Amino acid sequence: MDGEQRIRLFLLAHNRLLREALLRILAKKEDIEVVGSCPFSSKALTTIVEVAPDVLVMDSFATDEVAQIEFVREIKRRLPDVKIIMIDMESDVHHFLNVVREGAMGYLMKDASALDVVEAVRAVARGGASCSAELCAFLFRYAAKQNQLPNFYARNPLGFTTREQQLVSFIARGYTNKEIASQLQLAEQTVRNHIHRMLKKLGVPHRLAVVDICRMQGIPA
Repeated sequence: MDGEQRIRLFLLAHNRLLREALLRILAKKEDIEVVGSCPFSSKALTTIVEVAPDVLVMDSFATDEVAQIEFVREIKRRLPDVKIIMIDMESDVHHFLNVVREGAMGYLMKDASALDVVEAVRAVARGGASCSAELCAFLFRYAAKQNQLPNFYARNPLGFTTREQQLVSFIARGYTNKEIASQLQLAEQTVRNHIHRMLKKLGVPHRLAVVDICRMQGIPA
């Protein structure tokens, strides 16, 4: 670890056995620093934001999938740079897809080993992604079926560029210009310029109107 920065990790696991087992293993890794851990509670979000880890490992803590998705969305809104790894207790490919849409970069099934978790942490910390071969294959099959995506880019009725089209979903999810810039690795002023041009093309006064018009046109937002 000479001169290398350790990966700052927070573990959010409602399952106590899982949490304690992972903590014992992660604490032994020289390149990983566990900066906090807790079960899910009303204070968990605040605790994680205060610590601002590099990587958040979390289990599927709630029976309500919507609550999990909203939690991931809020974490990414407040900490755009955090890398999220989900450990799914139910092995649900649709849940996997929803979490990936919200920005998760790692997704492990319930039968993943401790080594799988450690390697996933290292992978996402380096800017990569991690999931099982089965989920990777599912993602490729899903992408291959999304014919509307390239068609939208080719025949966008609003005259948006590819980059402007990309911004719509971020605006719809309430991201600020700074957060969008961080997600897309752009300068904040560049994002501001793109959005200004989008407003001008549609002749609307504010960014949420862009989302409304896209939805009325049947464009994903």
